[in-house]
Parts: sequence; C-alpha cells; structure tokens
Amino acid sequence: MTPHLGGPPRASDVRERWRIASLSEVWLRPGDWYHPAVDAVVEAIEEGRTPEAAAQRLGSARSAAGVGIGEAMDDLVCLYRAVASPPEPEVLRALALGWVQGREKLPVLSGVRDPATGMPTSDYLGERLRETYGAAQVAGTLVPQTYCLVVVDVAVDGLDAWQRMARSAAVGRTLDQIFGEGHPMAAMSDGVFAVLCKRGDTIAQVAQSLRRVVEKNAEILGLGESLRRPTRVWVEGLPATHDGALQLLHHLVR
Repeated sequence: MTPHLGGPPRASDVRERWRIASLSEVWLRPGDWYHPAVDAVVEAIEEGRTPEAAAQRLGSARSAAGVGIGEAMDDLVCLYRAVASPPEPEVLRALALGWVQGREKLPVLSGVRDPATGMPTSDYLGERLRETYGAAQVAGTLVPQTYCLVVVDVAVDGLDAWQRMARSAAVGRTLDQIFGEGHPMAAMSDGVFAVLCKRGDTIAQVAQSLRRVVEKNAEILGLGESLRRPTRVWVEGLPATHDGALQLLHHLVR
C-alpha cells in the first residue's frame, strides 16, 4: 500500500495530485485530509481495480471526522480530475453509502439536522424565522419588505435512496458555495431547499445564477439525470407574521 504522507518520500503521484487539487479547490481544513482509506482508493485506481470498497471506507471516515457529504464527494471528484477520468457514479455511490453509515453512528440533534445529508431541517429554518420576526418587531421593520426565501426545487420521481441523498448533498454544497455563512438554509423535503435571504435589487439575478450552478455541479458529479430540468428556482415572499411563515414552510415541505 502507498505509504503515509509523513513516511518515506515515495508517495503516489496520483495521491499527491489528488491532495493538491482537493486542498486548492474544495477541502476546508488541510490538516484532516489524509486518512489510510485515501491510500486504498489510490491503490485500487493505480492497479486498475474498482475502488468502490475503499471509497465506502473513505466515506465512513469522512463522516466520522465531521466532513460534510458534499465536501467528501467534491474531494473524490478531484481524484478523478487528477487522473483525467470522468467520475464513476458507482464509486460516488459507495462513498455516499459509507458517509451515511458513519453518520448513523454519531449522535444527531433531532429536528435540527437531516441525518442523510447533514443539512438543517425545516424545523431549524422555522426557528431562525422566529428570531428574524422577533428582531424585526423590536426594530420596527417589516419582514416581508426586508427578507425573502430563495427556493430550489430539483425533485424528480423514480430515484433510489442513494441518488436522492447524493443529489441533496450536491445541492446543499452549492447553496453553501453561493450564499456562505449567515444565510439560514434547510432541506425542506426530498428535492426542495430554501434559503433565508435579505431582499435586494440583485436577489433575482442570484436566483438565476443559482440555477446554473446547481445544474453544472450536478453534471460534474454525474448526477445530471437526478435533477428536474430545468431546475426550478424562485424568490418566495414571506408573510407578515411568523405563524404565516410556518404555514409557508409546511406548504414547501409538502
């Protein structure tokens, strides 16, 4: 097996290209990229074997380390880019299954995070909206005039469990890329997502850009057939009260 990064200077060129690409493009914390399963994946690639079993081990390790499924999948795509080969859906599926298995071993705060994707739930978004309406009342402002939801609908029928999970992870990763921190977001239901945003002159353009990036990222991950085409993205106005906002979230969940 290929030696550890800290061992003798005989590290695999493939692994080094993978590591460099991942750290420069998608990986958030360079110090936790390496895991022995990385070597197993690279060894399988170099020997012309399928890396599915090693990818599943890697997915479980990534999950246990607190790495999101989107980041883990983006990382694996960097490996295929390093070897100039298209991502193999079966290997991405194995990684995703391993990630879920690792996630199931961890304690999860019920109602806050979806255990399959790691994304916040609609209950979480409802609580953040409660804070938003409360702050607006104190400030003497109106939420419908200052905030809105950007909603993404990629739902299609006939997908298996891993396709739905991988699609949700890919969309969640895209939402993080576009909006970053400070924008509460949630997986509302299978294939529907919402982000709380401030209203502004550019929000419609952001929504249009989001559609393109969601579809592009899905194609890169080999998930193009798992998305509604065209992807539906729209700006949803918020009602005057928090109770009305909760009813809106309930409608989106359905």
